[in-house]
Amino acid sequence: MHRITSAFLVLICIASTGTAQPPTIGNCGVLPADNIWNTPVDQLPIAPSSSTYINTIGPTLGLHADFGSGTYNGGPIGIPYVAVPGTQAKYPATFLYADESDPGPYAIPLNAPIEGGSQSTGDRHAIAADVDNCVLYELYRAFPQTSSWQADSGAIFNLLSNALRPATWTSADAAGLPILPGLVRYDEVLAGEIRHALRFTVPQTQRAFVWPARHYASSLTDPKYPPMGVRFRLRANYDISGFSAANQVILRALKKYGMMIADNGSAWFISGAPDSRWDNTDLHNLGKVTGADFDVVDVSSLMTDPNSGQALQSTVSVSVSPSSASVAVNATKQFSATVHNSTDQTVAWGVNGTNGGNSVVGWINAAGLYTAPSSVPSPATVTVQASSNATAPPAVGTSAVTITPQPPPVSVTVSPASATVRVNRTQQFTASVQNSTNQSVTWKVNGVIGGTTSVGTISAKGLYTAPPSVPSPNSVTVTAVSAADPTASGNATVTISRRR
Repeated sequence: MHRITSAFLVLICIASTGTAQPPTIGNCGVLPADNIWNTPVDQLPIAPSSSTYINTIGPTLGLHADFGSGTYNGGPIGIPYVAVPGTQAKYPATFLYADESDPGPYAIPLNAPIEGGSQSTGDRHAIAADVDNCVLYELYRAFPQTSSWQADSGAIFNLLSNALRPATWTSADAAGLPILPGLVRYDEVLAGEIRHALRFTVPQTQRAFVWPARHYASSLTDPKYPPMGVRFRLRANYDISGFSAANQVILRALKKYGMMIADNGSAWFISGAPDSRWDNTDLHNLGKVTGADFDVVDVSSLMTDPNSGQALQSTVSVSVSPSSASVAVNATKQFSATVHNSTDQTVAWGVNGTNGGNSVVGWINAAGLYTAPSSVPSPATVTVQASSNATAPPAVGTSAVTITPQPPPVSVTVSPASATVRVNRTQQFTASVQNSTNQSVTWKVNGVIGGTTSVGTISAKGLYTAPPSVPSPNSVTVTAVSAADPTASGNATVTISRRR
């Protein structure tokens, strides 16, 4: 087990205050700083299909780090890669899908680590990054030969370019995307910040892809299945304080940059590079995060060109107050929004990616007043968002709202329910407030707080004192009014009698 030192925490603080830069490998940036992989999505709107996709993938299934230290079935745990110099020998490659593969040659050493190990029957990714010329080489189902590579597909990427693969082309990944830019790397965690989106898999995808993906790998057309390239984001108000410092780095990246569907596989499996420094037991704790803790974000507004990975950048941000709330069905809650770095404070309100909301997730008006639906939705937590009108794409702030069943009404019982009290004598009453933790009440006699000398008085603790003479009529009403709900009260009848 690897312990996180104080130096690690210092690095986290330093990293969080620096100017945003692209992730690096050697002397190269891993794609430009304004590439979609490296662009924060914490201010983007939630896609209308968010709950549908999450329910399809599995809202109760936990996040899984598909990487670690040591070996599994004889191979490294994760997707390995090597950094090579510009002098690395390049080898020709033959492909099963040659029409969608870059012909090469490939600067991947023939002894490069293979995903799953040399005997693997799985994806067998082989990856090398030329850190002098900033070129990325990736192979899928790679088998080294005497002086060449044989693979199902391969792709070569200029790490200094935002260019995408031709539309409908695969890469070494099903979505037609590069793999290395989406891997969790231990050096990034050690530095205290991951500055890019993560790669992850889901069991089934749609026969479609969305920017920046270029390829699909499915025959399913049901819209409940997510297309390749869909971006997910961990909810901003998800409490990560109970996780280790290392896992918090990963979870912060999932809040800021999110993760992108890159392949079919197990649900919520995020990809990373193997490293002997990973603590496998600690990584397993990421499983406490479930699918229901994510939202799907719509990144389409960031697109500058469908054939480019360049993304629009913005310094405007939005915060919503309160950042989380519990609202009973049919009840209302007022929200407010602050637009930072802009004089335009106007926002458009929505719920779960729908402007103004709907009957299933609740409605919200132009002033930010949210009305919960008439029944608890599934999942019970919805997202209220405020989209800034100051920027294109709009900056978005969110609040997580948990819908709860209508609580039973507050009621009050007074004991005894009736009593006969002689003039000038006393009677102790008690009040029990049902369906509220607040047991405080206000005591009245005939509707007057504390009573009067003609009908009797009652103390704040419920001690009733009869008047010096019998009133007319000779019965009065003692009432206890709930402090939690002033519309709820309980009564007792008191008959005043003469002295014997």
